[in-house]
Amino acid sequence: MSPTRSIDEKIDKSADHVDDVEYQKDGDQSASEEEPAFDPKETKRILRKVDFRLIPVLAVLYLLAFLDRSNIANARVAGMNAELELTGAQYNMALTVFFFPYAIFEVPSNIVLKLMRPSIWISILMVLWGIVMTLQGIVETYEHLIVTRVLLGLFESGFFPAATYLLTTWYCRFEVQTRMAIFFSAASLASAFSGLLAAAIVNMDGIAGLGGWRWIFILEGILTVVVGATLYWILPDAPQSASWLKPWEQQYLIRRLAADSGTKSGRVQTSESFQWRYITSALTDWRIWLAVIVYWGNSIPLYGFTYSAPAIILGLGYTSIEAQLLTVPVYFVGACATILFAWLSDKHQTRWPFIIGPFCMSACAFIALLSIPHPRFPGLTYAFLFAIPAGVYPPIIGILSWIGNNLAPTWKRSVGMALLISIGNLGGAIGSNIFLQAQAPKYWLGYGFCLGILLAGIVACLVLRMSYGSVNRRRDKISEAEARAKYSEEELLMMGDKSPLYRYVV
Repeated sequence: MSPTRSIDEKIDKSADHVDDVEYQKDGDQSASEEEPAFDPKETKRILRKVDFRLIPVLAVLYLLAFLDRSNIANARVAGMNAELELTGAQYNMALTVFFFPYAIFEVPSNIVLKLMRPSIWISILMVLWGIVMTLQGIVETYEHLIVTRVLLGLFESGFFPAATYLLTTWYCRFEVQTRMAIFFSAASLASAFSGLLAAAIVNMDGIAGLGGWRWIFILEGILTVVVGATLYWILPDAPQSASWLKPWEQQYLIRRLAADSGTKSGRVQTSESFQWRYITSALTDWRIWLAVIVYWGNSIPLYGFTYSAPAIILGLGYTSIEAQLLTVPVYFVGACATILFAWLSDKHQTRWPFIIGPFCMSACAFIALLSIPHPRFPGLTYAFLFAIPAGVYPPIIGILSWIGNNLAPTWKRSVGMALLISIGNLGGAIGSNIFLQAQAPKYWLGYGFCLGILLAGIVACLVLRMSYGSVNRRRDKISEAEARAKYSEEELLMMGDKSPLYRYVV
């Protein structure tokens, strides 16, 4: 018999999202009634099943997404700029235009996500951007390249916010960051894998009359289309529709999510219909906008470095193939650091120290890179490059988990996370234009700007921590009985994270 045999929830099996499920208790039970205990061994076993089904799929998808947006740096080293006769400014513009549609359409995409099965919506997006990536391999002019980059940004825009939101509908608040880190570490692996793949693909130079850089786009685009077409069958949508879970296991997961609501009573609004006030609440939440600065502390250095790393290493005196391969260990260290800091954050059940700590590490690296006479010490320059992804990658998972943990109900969380990601990713447009070829190998603007935004991110993180802590202390002075005397159960649920019973994660 299952450990949840005493739970008499009625679950709508036709729901496509976990937040569409309605909870109905039999009998007259107090809203403050103690929730049933969850067996740690059963929890671990069931979550392991979810991990094996969900995390690898999302990691592969994000690896392909990041590979498709960043492989232009490898194509540049492989001869794209020379064949298309691109100037440095034109190359930077091709990087920049990706981010404008990417930012604009993330919030609308997450609204669609709430109305459509994730497996269908993400599949549509992935097939479309895979087709665009393939076509990017046959562009003939600068204008053609610009068009494909704009379309790539448009179709990729919905994937990352959809994937991160999907994780919050499967895992409790102090389980999500580690899983999100494993998923996001695919970005580091994509950068590393891109170097290896590019080094192999460029050997196809001349096949079918196409340059090696063109085959980078074509082959990686075809792979994306093939994988995207399978998502309807392989990407899990929600616990209650997962056929590989037993009915009582589905029920077990859903009940855990309801109990892990951030409120004293363990009650959370899970089936709210769309209302414009949820959109307004997310758009006017000043903490989300402050968190954007923390996000920029990741996105500006991340994209600036990712698009420039092969060229930076090439400028140290290495060959094109060596430069591609030497990016691999740098990004591998970044992937390991992302998972390590996320695990520590979930273990200690706090977010802010594991955002500031990595930022400080990267800040020290940028100070060193501004000081080193690069032509004289290429090995020392290369060594400090390791601290950039290792210190810049982990905080993005921290801030996404932190904001996702502290937004309720689900409509506000969906829109709020998409807003954070969309505005935060505009930092990529800045990062694409600060590592100027004319400043190689010192890159004063690139290294200096990254240092400045990291310091701003540290300050913003400290302000967020103080704000959340202050609200929690004020709410601790209000008893549950006082809150329930003032508001009805429905009002408390609809208030979401504004409820006096809600406690923020710090």
